[in-house]
Amino acid sequence: MNYFVLIPVSIALGLIGLAAFFWALRHAQYDDLDGAAARILTAPDRPEHPPAKADRDRAGSGF
Repeated sequence: MNYFVLIPVSIALGLIGLAAFFWALRHAQYDDLDGAAARILTAPDRPEHPPAKADRDRAGSGF
């Protein structure tokens, strides 16, 4: 009796996964596979903007 529920649920989940994959293909999610890997190597080691004074005060308070 449980198979009458489990089989349609598994087919529906498979179709949802397939639809998500085709959506990702259509919206160019797989176009630049090496860009993020190279970007992490060329990113600066320090933040672009220094933290605000309130953030510096909060960081040094010990809490």
